[in-house]
Amino acid sequence: MNFYLLFFLLIIIVGSVVSYIYFMKEKKAQLRAIEQGICPKCETPNMELIDQRSTGCSGPKMLTFECKNCKYISTFHVNNNGCGSGSCGR
Repeated sequence: MNFYLLFFLLIIIVGSVVSYIYFMKEKKAQLRAIEQGICPKCETPNMELIDQRSTGCSGPKMLTFECKNCKYISTFHVNNNGCGSGSCGR
């Protein structure tokens, strides 16, 4: 009985990891297209940065993009290299 439970949990864990890896590859491909100004959904050059937020000079940035043609909206969290010295402009 315990063998079946462990086997089931192993399948669930492996499936979750594979799904997460696939999801991250898709987000990376979408971000590459958006960096070139191309909408990943309708494939037209209509992407616009509509929101940009940061938690400071060394934290991650949250970027929100919208396609003006098909109303596709996506948010990405990217590393913010910031000031470099860690002093935040002091």
